[in-house]
Amino acid sequence: MKILILGSGQVGSTVAQNLASLSSNDVTIVDVDEKALQQLSKLDVQTIIGNGASPFVLERAAAADADLLLALTRSDETNIVACKIAADIFNVPNRIARVRSSEYLEYSFPNKEGEDSNSLNIFDITETISPEQLVTEQLVGLLSYSSTLQVLNFADNKVQMVIVQARQGGLLVGKEIADINAHLPEGIDCQICAIYRNNRLIVPSSKTVIIEGDEVFFVANIDNIDAIIRELRPKEQRSRRIMIAGGGNIGYRLAKKLENKYDIKIIEYNATRAEWLAENLDNTLVLHGSANDESLLNEEYIDEIDIYCALTNDDENNIMSSLLAKNLGAKRVIAIVNRSSYVDLLEGNKIDIVVSPHLTTIGSILAHIRRGDVVAVHPLRRGTAEAIEVIVHGDENTSAIVGRKISDVNWPTGCHFAALVRGEEVIMGHHTDEILQEGDHVIFFVSRRRVLRELEKLIQVKMGFFG
Repeated sequence: MKILILGSGQVGSTVAQNLASLSSNDVTIVDVDEKALQQLSKLDVQTIIGNGASPFVLERAAAADADLLLALTRSDETNIVACKIAADIFNVPNRIARVRSSEYLEYSFPNKEGEDSNSLNIFDITETISPEQLVTEQLVGLLSYSSTLQVLNFADNKVQMVIVQARQGGLLVGKEIADINAHLPEGIDCQICAIYRNNRLIVPSSKTVIIEGDEVFFVANIDNIDAIIRELRPKEQRSRRIMIAGGGNIGYRLAKKLENKYDIKIIEYNATRAEWLAENLDNTLVLHGSANDESLLNEEYIDEIDIYCALTNDDENNIMSSLLAKNLGAKRVIAIVNRSSYVDLLEGNKIDIVVSPHLTTIGSILAHIRRGDVVAVHPLRRGTAEAIEVIVHGDENTSAIVGRKISDVNWPTGCHFAALVRGEEVIMGHHTDEILQEGDHVIFFVSRRRVLRELEKLIQVKMGFFG
């Protein structure tokens, strides 16, 4: 596949690294920053200096031969215009744009059929990726349950993969995984698909003993998540008070989504923006000031806050205000941090959860470009592992897995079958006698990303499927 990437920032360069590692891909990157392109010299990619929205630059980049355009620059306008030019002039069949501004995403107008249409449709964008929207959804998932490290949605929110750290007082801590059936009510099932102990992967079996400090990855029906968390941690009081530092796109969206469920305070440094927030939020207390102001935090009873979220555009501000809030008594702190080197240093120390927007964005992009019918991709463990959802297609003649039991399929080493969803039915991966059928949604935990190519080959249908 010939892929043209516009933008060599953190998202663009990481996507390029993922794609260039496969010999079947021919990757070209366009950016105005020559130094940024030079840093990609170790990758097997072609680099071109120039504005991605220029038809002359796109022509030099051989856009006419491209199968896919990924417009991932920091400028919404550049990404939008580039997609329009790629469609109208160069006939690029697939065009994905990174769009940050909610104004582009939310404005709609009647199309030719008189139905409401997204404003971006007129620019011939095949798919849009909104980092702010993706991060907001991730934060909403984290705030839905006490003390989770990550919450991932699959199969139209029927199933979730949840990551929690085991703590003494959990019913299963100190016991074998097989003992979970003694505690769970009838009809509740789950799949513990991975355990990380001291940063080393343990592939769990029924005899594996959960110990305090284990990072446990489990999959369950969304209605049963609380019961499974109780197996791994003592019952905790549900979060009620949330303080948000930063009233930008993410801070505003998060407050808007949650203000009717939680007591929310939001701190915004810019007076004009704070006034706008006060006018557009109904049940949120808006404070004008600095999140690094110790006296302000104390005046607003930071020691009574259940969750403090640092969501500004500045990594250093987020880190420092989170550390300050934790030191002053906030029970749990979450910080957005863009620089991957910071993420590795901070997570699991004083800051409870570090959210990386570029990793979240990359997962959404990879779901669009992976071979086979891939619905969702979520990078885990700072990108070294993945949770992936695919839809199974074909029949016994055209598919290597349809019509076969889960246990009979030779899954790649490092690829762990977590669950399958068939209509409204959710079946956990330990039911290995289940026969895979056309249309099943299958969720995998992949501990070694290098086996993803093997998995893609396995789930693809043979040519006979297409007649």
